[in-house]
Amino acid sequence: VKLFERGSRRIRLTDAGRVLYSRVESILGMVDGTVREITEIGTGAKGSIRIGTITTSGAMILPDLISEFHDKYPNITFEIWEAEGARILELLDSHIIEIAITRTQVDNLAYELLVLPNEPLVMVMNKNFEIGKDKSVVELAALKNTPLIIPLRWKSIFESNCRKVGFEPDIFCVSDSVVQCMLMVKMNLGVAMIPMSSRKLLTDGDLIYKQIIEPEMKTHTVVSWLKNQTLSTACTHFIEMFKKMYIKEK
Repeated sequence: VKLFERGSRRIRLTDAGRVLYSRVESILGMVDGTVREITEIGTGAKGSIRIGTITTSGAMILPDLISEFHDKYPNITFEIWEAEGARILELLDSHIIEIAITRTQVDNLAYELLVLPNEPLVMVMNKNFEIGKDKSVVELAALKNTPLIIPLRWKSIFESNCRKVGFEPDIFCVSDSVVQCMLMVKMNLGVAMIPMSSRKLLTDGDLIYKQIIEPEMKTHTVVSWLKNQTLSTACTHFIEMFKKMYIKEK
């Protein structure tokens, strides 16, 4: 195919030449963009991070962490799945997510783990239904004959501790949703047990929080990923930032 027409003073493209020129320009642009995109993904500057989390831990960790991470890696996007702990680990095992954030006991033979320091469990109560005179703590025994709202994951240990101090707890509701527990407290339906960090989920002047004592009860957050899975570079950067923000060097 003839691409050029040679004149006395210049060379002119034929119609076929103009078509080829536009296509080559587009192809070279695609090649350049593809190389750049692959390079960015390889260095962790671009891509997507798939995270599964339970409500309480996600609310405590993710907003600040993602904000900090986005400032450094603005082209990385996120997919966030929210469910109870066992379901999150199922998603991790199925490779639907890369990182799991739970409060569930996790097998360290199957997963790489990062464990946050313990945090207290507290009783949240309506200010019109306050239990105990101390403003910051409440003895477990003081909850006798009180309608209680308890997250499912802590129901067994809570009942066991209540029996140890001499009473059978009056559990009005068992729920996997800490937000629902807090809303029921707001409606004065009972007193709920939640992790201390969950206070930020519902800012309300009608609610007060008291740490459980005698015995004290605690929980912790676990970040995990599969041992036999190679993480994307973006995920590796995310975990490194998590360590920097939440894991203190020993």
